[in-house]
Amino acid sequence: MVSVAIIGATGYGGVELIRLLRSHPQVRLAFLSSETYAGRRLCDVYPHFAGMEVELRPLDPAAVAAECQLALMAVPSGTALEVVPKLLDAGLRVIDVSPDFRLNDPALYPTWYKFEHTHPGLLREAAFGIPEWYADAIAPARLVAAPGCYSTAAILALAPLVADKLIDATDIVADGKTGISGAGRTSLKLPYHFPEANEDVSAYSVGGHRHLPEMVQVLQDVGAGPARVAFTPHLVPMTRGILMTCYVRPKRDVEIEALRGAMVRCYANEPFVHVLPEGEWPHTKWTVGTNHCFIGIGMDRHSGRAVVVSAIDNLGRGQAGQMVQCLNLMLGVDQTTALMVPAAYP
Repeated sequence: MVSVAIIGATGYGGVELIRLLRSHPQVRLAFLSSETYAGRRLCDVYPHFAGMEVELRPLDPAAVAAECQLALMAVPSGTALEVVPKLLDAGLRVIDVSPDFRLNDPALYPTWYKFEHTHPGLLREAAFGIPEWYADAIAPARLVAAPGCYSTAAILALAPLVADKLIDATDIVADGKTGISGAGRTSLKLPYHFPEANEDVSAYSVGGHRHLPEMVQVLQDVGAGPARVAFTPHLVPMTRGILMTCYVRPKRDVEIEALRGAMVRCYANEPFVHVLPEGEWPHTKWTVGTNHCFIGIGMDRHSGRAVVVSAIDNLGRGQAGQMVQCLNLMLGVDQTTALMVPAAYP
């Protein structure tokens, strides 16, 4: 049994981690931190956790180190940068879902996240947390940097085609649509309020969303060459889910059968990625509350582009579920432990 801390336990991602890990046979939730609700019981803040009378505590790295072997960080950008090095120095292993350790190049942080990175050595050490592509690095890692929800959806859809050099990796268009919970519980601003978001779809961060460099970094890694992605995110009036539609240009003489075959072979033994039969396309509703990713692929003959569509739950596969999958690899247990839950449907 491993004693685990959840830092940021009362945000959307933290609550999802608790939901998944409370039934994990190898995990004991030893420390739940919340700055907003410190001193209160979890079941009082979230009554759906009836019976979980554990006290929420303010973040204290020394106390976390004294009581836990592993920490899951579900905090905003910039917070983990200060806390994670202290936990690592105390001997803990850490999975961080903030962007603070995702990018290999520290020079990118001022551009994309508006701060100077103070621990560049940890950027080189951190394993990128997509198990289908980096399981061998995740399993022994001290620090795992879980990717963003948009980048997860895009990478799972595109990486097999880039790795097999079947498409032009410098000519990719990605259109992402996300539910409102992607903004986080404590940072919801005017565009996310119900009267503003309901009956509305809007683009944002056009030409500069901060998940873009993660997509490019991984695609360049798996393809061993340059990659270029034009990515535009959109906010849609649903609670959770991401639908990512990618438009790619196959290389000369590459047909849709080759693209589909590469996708099927790549994910044939992966329990959470499902390539749909020809002519079928994924729905976000299939993924709610799960760690699953569904992928459809077809050809637009008029434009000469292939279309790849992936669907995930932004709080599941895009955050907490993927963190638990990485945790399982680090613990040496089956990747599916505590994750084989069906979607809440309808």
